[in-house]
Amino acid sequence: MSQSVPTREVARRVFAAEYNDASYTFKESDDERAPLYLLLPTGERANRVFVVGTLTEKEDVGEDSEYWRGRIVDPTGTFFTYAGQYQPEAASALRELEPPAYVAVVGKPRTYETDDGNVNVSVRPESITTVDAATRDRWVAETAARTLDRIEAFDDEGNEYARMAREQYDLPVEEYRDAAVAALRSLDDADELEGEGEAPA
Repeated sequence: MSQSVPTREVARRVFAAEYNDASYTFKESDDERAPLYLLLPTGERANRVFVVGTLTEKEDVGEDSEYWRGRIVDPTGTFFTYAGQYQPEAASALRELEPPAYVAVVGKPRTYETDDGNVNVSVRPESITTVDAATRDRWVAETAARTLDRIEAFDDEGNEYARMAREQYDLPVEEYRDAAVAALRSLDDADELEGEGEAPA
């Protein structure tokens, strides 16, 4: 019997505000190699994510070996990413980078339960690359568009992931619409500030 080659999952674009509210993970089959998905509150499953933001801090939090924690900020909140010996390229990137820097991260969602029962979400990076401001702005615009598309489809009858999100989270998706709109506005504000900066004194 031929083994089907597993295809890489699409990396979902998601803002920190929504990502940090996600806590429910699931598999769609009993196969031990089946992908683990994080359920996004706007009704989408994510096995991989693509985030872009400003690396504001990094710290080696490892005890016996290097284990880097990076704090990445987008217009809606903060992502945390952790890279150690099993993510050598990403760990090396974090070691070399000097905050603040715009970075693009592709990675896997990771959830862990804290002692007080809360679930925290981080990104286990496959790659971390430096990008320019234009790339960050494009990511914000595209992520806002994808977020708004998910919200648009949230009440569709056949949207099984939205149904799961309603059962698991019971969160008002309007909050994510507001966050997406605010993120887009932050781009406009930045453009206006740059425009004002160029005006003659």
